[in-house]
Amino acid sequence: MRKIIISLLAVLFGLLAGALLMILTGHQPMEGYRFLFEGGLKNPERIGNTLATGTPLIFTGLSVAFAFRTGLFNIGAAGQMLFGGFCATAVGLNLDVSRPLLLLLMIIAGFLGGACWAFIPGLLKARFNVHEVVSTIMMNWIAYWTIYYAVPYYLKAEFLETESRPLPAHASLQAPFLSDMFGGSYVNLGLFLAVIVVIVISFIINKTTLGYELKAVGFNRHAAEYGGMPVKRSIILSMVISGGLAGLGGVAQYAGNSSNIQIGVLPTQGYDGIAVALLGANSPVGVLVSALFFGLLYSGRGFMNAMTEIPPEIADSIIAIIIYFAATSVLMDRLISWLKARRRAPADERKLERKEGG
Repeated sequence: MRKIIISLLAVLFGLLAGALLMILTGHQPMEGYRFLFEGGLKNPERIGNTLATGTPLIFTGLSVAFAFRTGLFNIGAAGQMLFGGFCATAVGLNLDVSRPLLLLLMIIAGFLGGACWAFIPGLLKARFNVHEVVSTIMMNWIAYWTIYYAVPYYLKAEFLETESRPLPAHASLQAPFLSDMFGGSYVNLGLFLAVIVVIVISFIINKTTLGYELKAVGFNRHAAEYGGMPVKRSIILSMVISGGLAGLGGVAQYAGNSSNIQIGVLPTQGYDGIAVALLGANSPVGVLVSALFFGLLYSGRGFMNAMTEIPPEIADSIIAIIIYFAATSVLMDRLISWLKARRRAPADERKLERKEGG
């Protein structure tokens, strides 16, 4: 419950700071927020676009949160997402099978691509105690340049070398019934996959022996090793699962929200996943809600800018401030404890007075 309160306070303080920024730049906060939320929720199409925008963030947020829960800090979700999306795109462009089987193979390829990209940092951490922050950042840029070379060489579009060939309709997560339901938005089957993955990861973390072992290694590696748990294997497995989740984010982005993969772009959703995990308190359900909230902010900022001329950087600043307060959860926890102590103090004083009077 306390984690939920901290996350809500982080959002509240972020919105208040955003209102202050709007005032300082000569704009009306109420009007700005009205158009910001209308931009993401005004009609079915905008709601669908908000859901679609938040879908890759669910995967990258789960990736970072899973690593956090097991004592690791995965900064490599961007590279894992990019490589997973590339693997899924390659399968979609080169296999000619029925659509259900093709989509399943693309999902598996995306997961395995992200998992393979995270395996190296996991191995380096387990075997040589190389800090995963350093190794995952390095792997991000290796992924960037790998895709920069591989797309023009293997998957080049007919007229452009900077992007892959577009995926055919039967290899896309786009579904006409979903698009029609949400007024022509680009919401796709990736959203259903994300919800399924949230349920599965929640079950693994909270209800399985594997989840218990991974969390135990995260809490205290040496105690877990003393207790006979396979620490090195757990570290590698944790990174592999985390990378695989980010790879699924690549599938949702490059086979759902778009139809091809471009070179020279490291997906920002990988870094945004850190913010999503922090705001969601590293809980799978919290990540789901947090990702959709960030999707709302990203979807609505353009509409806010168009209707009020409030610069979209204001929305980015709101997001950054929310991240700041979510990251300083220790201070927020102390603030809540202090407020509770203030509320209890008068009651304790009255009890003391009754005892003295008796």
